[in-house]
Amino acid sequence: MRLKRLPLFVRRFFRPGSLKWQLVWRLVVLQVVLLTLMIFILLGGLTIAGVIRDTYEGRAIDVLRKTVRKDDSGKLTLKDGPLLAGLRDEVPNLWFIVRDKEGRSISEGQVPALLTDIPAALDYIDTATFVKQLGGTQISATVQWADTAAGRVQIFTGAQGEFSIMALVSVTPELFAEVILPVGGVMGLATLIVIPLVVRNAFKGMRRAAAHAEKIDIEDRGVRLPVEGIPTEISPLVKAVNGALDRLDKGYERHKRFLVDAAHELRTPVAILNTRITSLPQTPERARLLQDTARLSILTDQLLDIQRLGRQSEHLVRVDLVAAARGVVLDLAPMAFAAGYEMSFEPAAEELFVNGDQTAIERAVTNLVQNAIEHGGNAGRIAIAIKRPATVEIADEGEGVPAAERDKIFEPFYRLRQRGHGAGLGLNLVQEIMQMHGGRIELACGEEKGACFRLVFPAA
Repeated sequence: MRLKRLPLFVRRFFRPGSLKWQLVWRLVVLQVVLLTLMIFILLGGLTIAGVIRDTYEGRAIDVLRKTVRKDDSGKLTLKDGPLLAGLRDEVPNLWFIVRDKEGRSISEGQVPALLTDIPAALDYIDTATFVKQLGGTQISATVQWADTAAGRVQIFTGAQGEFSIMALVSVTPELFAEVILPVGGVMGLATLIVIPLVVRNAFKGMRRAAAHAEKIDIEDRGVRLPVEGIPTEISPLVKAVNGALDRLDKGYERHKRFLVDAAHELRTPVAILNTRITSLPQTPERARLLQDTARLSILTDQLLDIQRLGRQSEHLVRVDLVAAARGVVLDLAPMAFAAGYEMSFEPAAEELFVNGDQTAIERAVTNLVQNAIEHGGNAGRIAIAIKRPATVEIADEGEGVPAAERDKIFEPFYRLRQRGHGAGLGLNLVQEIMQMHGGRIELACGEEKGACFRLVFPAA
């Protein structure tokens, strides 16, 4: 059977992935089984203790009700089998009369002499029990209408038969329909309501641990899953995850220290190399070497900027975006003009303040302007705009960023084109700066030619 074809609440009840619902449905089944066993054990114990008599007045009625049939001609018959054979063994002098509303009847045995006047009056009797005593002999009989496989019939027989649990079960499924199933249903319903609440409360610690796990990020290290309130069975897993996080943090710190140390160590030899190359005669080879050393210098500066940003993320002051961007434009305008560009600066106000680190903000704007100079196609205009409430836009008129590359350009060491001085850290560094400020960087590529990077800061 496929669960997809079942109603939603049934699929939810039996879904294998939920520990809560596995516990619930197993407990419901267990309760019904235990209830059934308890009823049988109770009946057996009461019978052995003598509280329940060995005789059962309704035994013959129950067996006849289960075995009476009609043949193809409409005649009443009895179905031979262990029920009827067992009753005949229990009652050597078994007698009965079974009749339907049309007057057809079947009988067996001899009606006792004290009760011979009753069969003639059966048409006027609905349900009755007769007890007659002559001397030391007592005779009991009962008359009862019952629904059977042959339809509704009237049974007149002796109140006789032995009581046994298995006999009672075999001839009275009402015990299940009227006792076990209702009580089991109430217990099961209570389980369906109570157990999920109990399990939910028991898993409260796990939900809290899951909430902490969602906060784990490369930029928010040191977060650990809480062990308090975690079930004992789950605690080893939580501790193992915390241990893995400790090892990852230590590995990240080692990696970060290596990059920073390498950047520090590279600055001096790169500066010496640049000085020596500058002293060489003016040749095309010298120009290419200077470009290579400039690339190394930019890389070391960017690695050190990343280190500095990590230390200064909590020391933010009021910074004027207009003044910071204007300073960058003035510094880079000669480079842009030499590369064949026009430049424009369009602030929406004389001053526009944000909470931030001025050096970091200037570095972000510088990187984006340098990126525009590098990829703008050496033609057209590079526009820097300051917009309300706190946004900086740097746009060029180059080829733009292909749609397939837009999700990758902010990754560290990713370069759109394998040329130029870039090391693939510029845009990633800008993204780090914006995250430090609680803002974001957006690539706004519309229908117009070129690329437009937007720095969005929280309003001060």
